[in-house]
Amino acid sequence: MPGLTGRMIGAAFAMMVASAAQAAEDGALTVRRQAVEDIKTVYATVESTRTQQARARNGGTVAGLMVDEGARVVAGQKLAAIGDPKLMLQIQSLEARTQSLRAERAQAQTDLARAEQLFKQGVVAKARLDAARTALAVADRGMAAQAASRQVVEQQMKEGAVLAPGDGRVLAVHVVEGAVVMPGEPIATIATGAYLLRMEVPERHARFTREGDTVLVGPRGRTPGETPDQDRVGRVIKVYPKLANGRVVADVEVAGLGDYFVGERALVGVKTGSRDIFVVPETYLTTRFGVTFARLADGSSLAVQTGGRGPRGVEVLSGLRDGDVLLPQPANEGAAR
Repeated sequence: MPGLTGRMIGAAFAMMVASAAQAAEDGALTVRRQAVEDIKTVYATVESTRTQQARARNGGTVAGLMVDEGARVVAGQKLAAIGDPKLMLQIQSLEARTQSLRAERAQAQTDLARAEQLFKQGVVAKARLDAARTALAVADRGMAAQAASRQVVEQQMKEGAVLAPGDGRVLAVHVVEGAVVMPGEPIATIATGAYLLRMEVPERHARFTREGDTVLVGPRGRTPGETPDQDRVGRVIKVYPKLANGRVVADVEVAGLGDYFVGERALVGVKTGSRDIFVVPETYLTTRFGVTFARLADGSSLAVQTGGRGPRGVEVLSGLRDGDVLLPQPANEGAAR
């Protein structure tokens, strides 16, 4: 994993050296041990909080695709059309059957009218009249059943349109025009939720990761702190309770990820504990023959080991004690390099 730049380390403890800088105005500087938080840079991947699949409700052949990867869609938008030639044949069959039922109903209605007339004249018995009425009622029920069957087939034809399940962005289209699909087969995958960063923190730092923690997110291709004015602040919203490959997974909520690609990686600075250090302005240190020295109040020089450098000072890892008074280096000595 990449490390933090010196500028970011300096920014982390810049506020804590303000009092030391004031003390240095009269020349002498009293150093105090201060606690600073360690920041480690890890990779995070842009993910969608929710993805949905637009699926085929009918089997058939993909007759047309209306979207491609990356397209933005709204709920109910038509994504593809699936056609089934058998449905049209069923419509034709139902239409022929309907014509036959219409003829049968017309004949039943004619028979009923004749039976009613003959019954009034006393030529036929009431049983024949009742049979004619029943035949007309059966024809009417047959027509209604046929109309319902046609509606079922027409609804199946309408369901050949694959609709977007929600507003979002198309991540993948799984079929091509002319492909044969089965009912329930996915046609497209859509990111319908907000974007977040999913980061993986090494196991040794996992215990420092908590929900609600703030993190720094660098701009595309840059480490947090490299361009501080472009960094964004994120918040850990979930820490998954399982280690995978020696890492813990956590979700980070960051504003302004809408222009990122799903799966794109970003660099995130996370807190990995704290430690006590000394911070000394560079004018109090000098380097001779590869060794860095600090000048004590009695005029003696003391070898120190330095760490990261920031805009307001240098991190001193060893060599100083709490309360040591330092004097600035003479002008001809120069600052630590």
